Amino acid sequence: MNDIGAADATVTDVDVVVIGAGQAGLSSAYHLRRRGFEPDRDFVVLDHAPRPGGAWQFRWPSLTYGKVHGMHTLPGMELTGADPERPSSEVITAYFERYEQRFDLRVRRPVDVHRVSEGADGRLLVETSAGVWSARALINATGTWDRPFWPRYPGQDTFRGRQLHTAIYPGPEAFRGQRVIVVGGGASGTQHLMEIAPYAAETWWVTRRPPVFAEGPFDEDRGRAAVAMVEERVRQGLPPLSVVSVTGLPVNDAVRKAREDGVLDRLPMFDRITPTGVEWDDGRHVEADVILWATGFRAAIEHLAPLRLREPGGGVRMDGTRAAADPRVHLVGYGPSASTIGANRAGRAAVRDIVRLLEGEPAVV
Repeated sequence: MNDIGAADATVTDVDVVVIGAGQAGLSSAYHLRRRGFEPDRDFVVLDHAPRPGGAWQFRWPSLTYGKVHGMHTLPGMELTGADPERPSSEVITAYFERYEQRFDLRVRRPVDVHRVSEGADGRLLVETSAGVWSARALINATGTWDRPFWPRYPGQDTFRGRQLHTAIYPGPEAFRGQRVIVVGGGASGTQHLMEIAPYAAETWWVTRRPPVFAEGPFDEDRGRAAVAMVEERVRQGLPPLSVVSVTGLPVNDAVRKAREDGVLDRLPMFDRITPTGVEWDDGRHVEADVILWATGFRAAIEHLAPLRLREPGGGVRMDGTRAAADPRVHLVGYGPSASTIGANRAGRAAVRDIVRLLEGEPAVV
């Protein structure tokens, strides 16, 4: 590993920088290790979170491990014996920490990545709160948790109650005796609503589109179809769809009961927010103490802006895990690889392509 002088900082030369140490980033680091890359010499993993666990460490306490849908273990090390009643934040954070230690991944944290730009000699310059790295290739595994999406509606700033997002959801007991509007038709929105309903004075569920409930198992065929739809969007340079928008909301006994009890009776999206609640153009009005925005997240890739990867459609056009506009840049945990199993596969695919790039071979199409 070489240090080369820069005008205002020491620039550390490595082959690969991995940004993010969630599922996708750890999978990528694992496959780099398997290919013979040494941490701190050939590659570095940078993570802005205070401790291991990726976005899981920030999940609300009532999301127990038993409620997590489809958590796929990391390559090379199973997650066994986890108590389904423990918070997923505790279970998965501990698992990720053991994983980092077992494979000696030497994740550097907390490190904030400020920008990635064109460097010298065909390299990428990665500027961070902990220094500057010059890399021949980049694996971006920053996920979405740091970019909660807050829709804007007329009158939003006048609301005298509390507004919060899934990203800071404190658990159901915080809403005891309150009138709560949950906005969002995804899995988080339905989970929040079903948890809050027994504590709240009243709840309402508001979504832009009628929710689609998916009966039956999420089998391999449905999984492939969902991935294909997301892949087609990112191939066209469009922003990825959420998983639920492709697959529908999975139905289990708790969902069936909530539908029977009227908890999941959906209202169309309101037209404005008032100081005391929300209104529709047809004259309906709901008074509320809290608006909970379960409106999802966007890809946290602002630091890549100097590379001009975004297409006119608003997304990054992808060829597998590669950014079509720059084959040195791989996005894992983005688009079709946003699921836990997809992130594992994407990490392996990205490393395979990077090895070919570093050896001067053409990428596999």
